[in-house]
Amino acid sequence: MLPAVLASVLLLVLTAVGVVVVRPGPMAEWLGDEPAGDRVAATPERAPGAVLAAADANAPLPTAAGVRAELDPLVRAAALGDRVNVSVTDVATGESLYGRGADDGTVPASVTKLVTGVTVLAARGPGYRIPTRAIAGANPGEVVLVGGGDPTLAVDKNGFYPGAARLDDLAAQVKQALGGTNPTKVVVDSSLYAGPAHEPGWDDDIPIGGYGASITALMTDGARSDVPQAKKDHDNGDHAAERVSQPDLAAGRAFARLLGVPTDAVTRGKAPAAGADATAGAPGSELGVVHSLPMVRLVDIMISDSDNIVAEALARQVAVARDQPASFVGAAKAMDTVAAELGLPADELSLADGSGLSRTNRISPSLLTDLITLAGNGSRPELAAIFGGLPVAAWSGTLADRYAGAAAKAGAGVVRAKTGTLTGVHAIAGVVTTADGRLLSFAVLTDRTPDGQDAPRAALDRIAAALAGCGCR
Repeated sequence: MLPAVLASVLLLVLTAVGVVVVRPGPMAEWLGDEPAGDRVAATPERAPGAVLAAADANAPLPTAAGVRAELDPLVRAAALGDRVNVSVTDVATGESLYGRGADDGTVPASVTKLVTGVTVLAARGPGYRIPTRAIAGANPGEVVLVGGGDPTLAVDKNGFYPGAARLDDLAAQVKQALGGTNPTKVVVDSSLYAGPAHEPGWDDDIPIGGYGASITALMTDGARSDVPQAKKDHDNGDHAAERVSQPDLAAGRAFARLLGVPTDAVTRGKAPAAGADATAGAPGSELGVVHSLPMVRLVDIMISDSDNIVAEALARQVAVARDQPASFVGAAKAMDTVAAELGLPADELSLADGSGLSRTNRISPSLLTDLITLAGNGSRPELAAIFGGLPVAAWSGTLADRYAGAAAKAGAGVVRAKTGTLTGVHAIAGVVTTADGRLLSFAVLTDRTPDGQDAPRAALDRIAAALAGCGCR
C-alpha cells in the first residue's frame, strides 16, 4: 500500500475526489526496505508542502466553445511560428476540449520524456531497480564489471545522484567474496547496449555540449567528468556538464582503483557464463551486485532535471523488458509497442530516442494529452509517478522563472508541465487546474518558431495561463 505522502504525489487525480498535489521530492519508500546488501543510510525528509490547489472532480466541465474562445487568439501568436499544434483534454472524462493539429506528429524535444517515463513504468514497474554486477572472469584475478544500464551509479558517497548505487560498495563485496585472492585485472562488460553511442539525429554539438553523452550500459554519475563542479552548477540551475568520452572505461578504471588494480589493467570484454562450479571466484560466478534507485525515483530525476542521459537509459530498459535490442532503434520500437499496449494512438508516435534530443522524433499533442490523462485518472496508478517531477509554474524546475508576468500570472502554481526546447522548437505538456477547479491535460507543440527563446516561451505560458484563469464555459 502506498504511503500517504506518495499517494498525494502520485495519485494526482481520482475521478471521485479532488487531491492536493504536493511539492515534488524523493520517493524512496515506494516498496519499503532497500534490498539486502544495498542499504544506504536513511535521511530524514521533511513533509512536502502543498503547491497546487486541489482539483475538484465535481467542478463544472469547460465547454469546447469556451476553451476555443480563450485559446484561438493565443495560438496565432507570431512568436509561435506557423505550425502550432495543440490538444486540451479533461482528465476525469477524457473528453477532448480543444484541438488544432492535435493528431499531427510534431518535433517534441524534451516533452518526449513523458512518453519515456510512462512506458518504462508500464514495462518495468515503479519498484524495479537496475543491477550492476561483478562477475569472476575467465582467468584467475580477473573481475568483470557488468553494466546493467544504471546511469546514476556512483563511485562513492560523493556521487552526483543522492542515494545511488555505489562502486565502493560493490568493491567491498568483491573483496569479501574473493577472500585472500587479490584482483589483478578489471574487464568492463557494457555489452547490454547495442548500436551507436550517439543518435544520428542529434545536432552535432549535442555529444560535446554538456547535455548529451555517449550512451553506454556502464557509466558513473551520468558520464560527468567533474562531479563536484557538476553538483555546484546543478544547484545554480545549470544542468550542462562536461562528460567523459568513454563512460564504460572510466567506470572500469574507477572500480579498478577501488580494488587496488592498476588502471592500465582495465579492458573491455564479456563476462563468462556461469559454470557448474559454484565456488566463489569460479569463472562466471557472481562476486557482488548493487542496485539502482527504484524506477519511480529514476523517472522523477529524469523529468525534474530533464536529464537526457537518464532518459536514454530508461528507454533502453523498455527495450530490454520487451526483448528488443538495447539500442536507440530497439528502444524506440519497444516504447511504441508499450504505448499501443496502453491504448494510446501509437500511429501518432515516431521516436528515434528517449530524451527528445533528436529532431527526427515526432509526437502528436493528442497522444500526449491521452497519455497524461491515462496517468492521472487513477486507472493506472503506477503511471502517476510521472507527475512527481513535473515542474510547477513560477516555482520549480524549468518553470521556476516563468509565469511571472501579468499576462501569464494566472498559471503560477496552477500549471505543472514538462517543457521542451531545441533551436526552432518549443513545447510544453502537462496539467492545469481551471478557475473552477477542473483538471485538464494540455499539450502545445511548435517546431517552426522564429529565432530566440523568450518570446515563444512567453506565448506558450499565456496559453496555459488562459486555461488556469478561466472556467471556459
